[in-house]
Amino acid sequence: MDSVRITPAWERAAEAKSRRLREVPAANVGDALQRMTVMDGGIRLLTEGPALLGNALTVDVRSGDNLAIHRALDEARPGDVLVVNGHGDMTRALIGDLIGEIMVNTGVVGAVIDGAVRDVQALSGMSLAVYARAVTPAGPFKEGPGAIGVPVAVGGVVVAAGDVLVGDADGVVVVPRHRVQEVVDAVDRIGEKEKELRQRILSARTSRPALNR
Repeated sequence: MDSVRITPAWERAAEAKSRRLREVPAANVGDALQRMTVMDGGIRLLTEGPALLGNALTVDVRSGDNLAIHRALDEARPGDVLVVNGHGDMTRALIGDLIGEIMVNTGVVGAVIDGAVRDVQALSGMSLAVYARAVTPAGPFKEGPGAIGVPVAVGGVVVAAGDVLVGDADGVVVVPRHRVQEVVDAVDRIGEKEKELRQRILSARTSRPALNR
């Protein structure tokens, strides 16, 4: 375990403050942040789990090695999301059904992996929201090194421990911990503007005269 470095305890965004973000599309959350913290489209939802909302439990690993992920789950709290910089490696799965079982036991609600996963059907059955670049049956090494609680680059976005992750079928958005209230306030305004625009579009459609055939 000496090869895995663990950051001292970090703050997490309060669940009460971020709860509203579960009810809005990830796209609106991204819009509230000027699309600057939206992960790239290679990070895709691979399970049939619910929408993702939780605090980042960040992990940096060597490509194809998941020793630090196992160790990170000892630091997990209910509502956390595993956020793993797997360096885009798609040759070895960093999590599978066994880690999924540990995630459920510790209250971890999902995972965002810049790399590969396996056992996606089983992970879906656990109601875990798992995002990754690829699926492969090949298992990982467990040698290290790694780091837990450090800032990581995942999907082209820097994620700090304790940041809020919002995800749905469109993808994942990172909400910096200190900007949660700002984003909560903004998404309602964005939703109202979209609602008004949609109503104008529908009104224009229904007011058009039927075309002669």
